Amino acid sequence: MPYVNIRIAGTLSREQKTKIAEEITDTLERIAHKPKSYTYIAFDELPDENWAIAGKLLDED
Repeated sequence: MPYVNIRIAGTLSREQKTKIAEEITDTLERIAHKPKSYTYIAFDELPDENWAIAGKLLDED
C-alpha cells in the first residue's frame, strides 16, 4: 500500500491538491502496478516560518 506524504511551504488550492493526487495515483498505478484504491496521500502545508533554506527562514526577506 503506497503512502505518499507531500510537505510544502505555503498552501495549495483544493484544485491543485486534487490534480496532484490524481497524477501521483495514476503514476503509481502505471509504473508500480498499485491499484488506485491502495494509494494514500497526505498533504502537509506548513507556514513559511517553519521552513528554512541556507540558514534563513522562508518568511525572512
